[in-house]
Amino acid sequence: MTTQHTQVAIIGAGFTGLAAAYELSKAGVSVLVLEAEADIGGLAAAFDIGDQSEKLDRFYHHWFTNDLEVMQLIKELNLCDKVKTNPSNTGMYFANQFFKLSTPWDLLKFKPLAFPDRIRLGLLALKARKVENWQELEHKTAAEWLRELGGENVYKIVWEPLLRGKFGAVADEISAVWFWNKLKLRGSSRGKGGEERLAYFKGGFVALVEALAAKIKQLGGKIQTLSPVISVAPDNGGWLIKTAHGDIQADRVISTPALPLLANMIESWASPEYLAKLGRINYLANVCLVLELDHSLSDTYWLNVNDPSFPFVGVIEHTNFQSTKNYNGKHIVYLSKYLPHTDALYLMSDDELLAFALPHLKRMFPEFKEAWIKNHHVWHARWAQPVVEKHYSQLIPACESPKRGLFLASMAQIYPEDRGTNYAIREGRRMGRHLSDLIQP
Repeated sequence: MTTQHTQVAIIGAGFTGLAAAYELSKAGVSVLVLEAEADIGGLAAAFDIGDQSEKLDRFYHHWFTNDLEVMQLIKELNLCDKVKTNPSNTGMYFANQFFKLSTPWDLLKFKPLAFPDRIRLGLLALKARKVENWQELEHKTAAEWLRELGGENVYKIVWEPLLRGKFGAVADEISAVWFWNKLKLRGSSRGKGGEERLAYFKGGFVALVEALAAKIKQLGGKIQTLSPVISVAPDNGGWLIKTAHGDIQADRVISTPALPLLANMIESWASPEYLAKLGRINYLANVCLVLELDHSLSDTYWLNVNDPSFPFVGVIEHTNFQSTKNYNGKHIVYLSKYLPHTDALYLMSDDELLAFALPHLKRMFPEFKEAWIKNHHVWHARWAQPVVEKHYSQLIPACESPKRGLFLASMAQIYPEDRGTNYAIREGRRMGRHLSDLIQP
């Protein structure tokens, strides 16, 4: 079996790896992207639901209007006509009732809070957006900070259920910085009437992934799927990468998967201290149940669930954001849950998870009938969400490893922002430009 040679090998064909490959290929650097799965895109991968429908994202996605990095990339690929922006149509389920929460006016009518607390909730978002030095928040948990800004009632009714729904047993560990960034981001993605506006790519996020991959190949880059990396080790001033399908020699390596996965690849030579640092950050997994229905559940796109007895953090009815015409008239609903990868819910079969979800759906939507379900799919992501703790900046490993020529660009290193395609693209392009400069100063 012959050994391939490349100037830069990139582990992972998600948005970070592809964005880095794009920059390197543009600069004339030979690049090989190695992807363990059959499909590229990472968490932005998609699946086919047939019937001439568009491909469907495995996990729900959208962009904010201030996601400038992804919009710039789309512009460079001449794909701006593929982007569609809509009002978000968000809501909340609380105490067996549905509340619309898309505009400031909706907030003023939010009856679960007394009127003074509604004002506090509105001011909280404004106060959060005025924070300029996020380092000042690193020593506080999100719970502490949200209580300070909005008071106990606002925290208990609005924020605590969302924190616990998202992070479960580790909710009390989440840094104020993580929540601050969420509030800042959403507050900056609004129309003239104060309504939140979100963007989507025609054909799903995978359509952008495929367009980016095609551009990389046009520029001379290579992408190799079904190529899980077994090990990465220094070799004669470069790097030897062992995969299931042969060896690769590279001058430099960019690793984009979760940090513990990289630790497994380099454990034969890396120091115990460095391996411990790569394993220090905790990750939650995600399980996502996708339903194809012949009826709509509601008229809300993004329904936050502030009911601790409901096992999913949200009910996302994708076809209240994108037309059912794209999916042969089907209504598409996502039920998402972040949880430890050892949780019983994560380990259920597809049919077991559906059976588990049905009673909860019937309780929330009394008119819902099981016969509405025409198909269901379940997707798992083991490394879905880094747990952003207090003083998280001190936990993040540097972008260059202790051994020259091995670079890290993973979702756990995107900080103070949280993971997402916009920042994956930003970090990937930044890393690609950095290596291009090193190789061709």
